[in-house]
Amino acid sequence: MNNVKTSFSIRDLENLSGIKAHTIRIWEKRYNLLEPERTDTNIRNYSLASLQKLLNITLLYNNGYKISKIASIAEEEIPEVVQQIISKNSIKHHSFNSFKMAMVNFDAVLFNETYHNLIKESSFTSVFYDVFIPFLNELGLLWQSDAASPSHEHFITNLIKQKIILNTELLQTKNITNEDKTFVLFLPENEIHDIGLLYLNYELTHKGYKTIYLGPTLPISCLKELLSYDNNLYFISYFTVEPNKDKLLNYIESFNEEMGTESDFSLWLLGYQVQFLMPEQLPKNMRAFKSIENLLSEI
Repeated sequence: MNNVKTSFSIRDLENLSGIKAHTIRIWEKRYNLLEPERTDTNIRNYSLASLQKLLNITLLYNNGYKISKIASIAEEEIPEVVQQIISKNSIKHHSFNSFKMAMVNFDAVLFNETYHNLIKESSFTSVFYDVFIPFLNELGLLWQSDAASPSHEHFITNLIKQKIILNTELLQTKNITNEDKTFVLFLPENEIHDIGLLYLNYELTHKGYKTIYLGPTLPISCLKELLSYDNNLYFISYFTVEPNKDKLLNYIESFNEEMGTESDFSLWLLGYQVQFLMPEQLPKNMRAFKSIENLLSEI
């Protein structure tokens, strides 16, 4: 079981805040902004409260506050000054720190407050591309550097999934306006990374198409029964981790074999692994797309 991360190294703080470790040490020594605990070998360890404080200090610093000025603000007043800045400026510029604080503190209330402030300014599509995608990319780097634990990653990604599902549900009350295609969205066996697929489902629904969302880790055999449902089926899958590049061609061959080559259907593919597919390797009923935008531009 993954342990929740509550103690952070100075390298963690650097990765999470974007402030160099050398600068953090200077701020500590000169302004007493942080008070780390030290191990028997004199290595700094920082609490969750210290991380939250540094993220707030970073926001003030990036908004023109001199570090000497920040040091003169009472510690309990710093969050209030931060909120004043956020209320005056675009929330987009400050949402990353808020989401990081929500993540490290497992704070769904803060996540939702930040999201609702974003959605007041922008469409959900804009929030997804301009904020969620860059944040998820940064989260991947934080996870790789051990600044964020798997528990943190699961917490924040599931909150983002909730927003995608909520916005999709709001669209599903409207009539279907494009009836020439029905999209079946699924992930292959052992593939669980479904944020991209969930968002594509939102966009297709927004465009008025009927979608059948089946979700992660689905065997090919479970898809065959849908062939009797409609003549214009377009299966869409996202290959982030599985099948990996060594298994791609086998999967594609198995898909057509199990579904039946005499059947009328298409399979569209996205995700990291499809970069290893050459167009000439794909059967006529299959296509690979570089991005969601690329796919949407062709329907």
